[in-house]
Amino acid sequence: MMTIVVIAVALALLFDFFNGMNDAANSIATVVSTKVLSPLTAVLWAAMWNFAAAFFFGVHVATTVGKGIVEPHAVNEYLILASLIGSIVWVYACTHLGLPISVSHALIGGLIGPALVKNGSSVLIMSGIIKVSIFIVLSPLLGFVIAYFIMILTLLIVRKTAPLRVENTFRVLQLFSSAVFSLGHGSNDAQKTMGIISVLLFSTGMIGPQFYVPSWVIFAAYSAIALGTLTGGWKVIRTIGVGLTDLKPVHGFVAETAGASTLIFTALLGIPVSTTHTITGAIVGVGITRSFGSVRWKLAKKIVWAWVLTIPSTLVISALVYLLLRLFIPGI
Repeated sequence: MMTIVVIAVALALLFDFFNGMNDAANSIATVVSTKVLSPLTAVLWAAMWNFAAAFFFGVHVATTVGKGIVEPHAVNEYLILASLIGSIVWVYACTHLGLPISVSHALIGGLIGPALVKNGSSVLIMSGIIKVSIFIVLSPLLGFVIAYFIMILTLLIVRKTAPLRVENTFRVLQLFSSAVFSLGHGSNDAQKTMGIISVLLFSTGMIGPQFYVPSWVIFAAYSAIALGTLTGGWKVIRTIGVGLTDLKPVHGFVAETAGASTLIFTALLGIPVSTTHTITGAIVGVGITRSFGSVRWKLAKKIVWAWVLTIPSTLVISALVYLLLRLFIPGI
């Protein structure tokens, strides 16, 4: 059993690494597309703040993922192994294709699939799944609405200011907003991996009778996501930062501020949301203040389809992986 647990923990950290790699776009796409930072400096900046989130937030999201989607007593090391393999396959494929997806929802779909195969629907915690499902729709809408209204307010404030002064001011402010967004990204996304590792350790009796998130898990997860961010999924960065709409520093600042406020709010509530959904909604909200046609809706539609397919796809892939494992390891 110990060998499988070690492999599962290693895969969880690999998943966290891919999370940072795909979601690097969320943290740095706007600050790169506005040329406030070079790509290399931007990933270093984002990775540093991803890791710094370990010192600012609790583990509310990790607790939701660890014991709010599938009943912990129904989890074993093979279920976690199958869920991680299914999630990693989907996240890697989408990152390679340049599609910004919800890594959070990939993990949740990956948990549900093997649980259904192993125990049926009785072990699913519907309240947690419904909460996540609601925020699939709500998080991009929140990002969109907040960004739209902040952008309108900002334009009113700077309407009589010289364009060059506006540009220079928001180039500085965007450093701050991208740092806060990266904090929100780390606080929400790294915690999902913490939840998976912690429920694995709990279900195998390695952390005692009470569910909690060990300190070493917290720092390992934040380190893995920061390293993933450092590698940068460059195709995804181009899709979000350049593909959706043209951005200037003021637009980047507003989009990141709207996204960060949504992420930090949901992290404190313990709701695992998608940083991808949130920042994409915010960028569209900013873009639409210029004109409806300034947003490239064909690309936005493609991104939405990737979102819609994430949970069903990872559910099916991880369920098939679990069935394959059961062929070779009877009784799991």
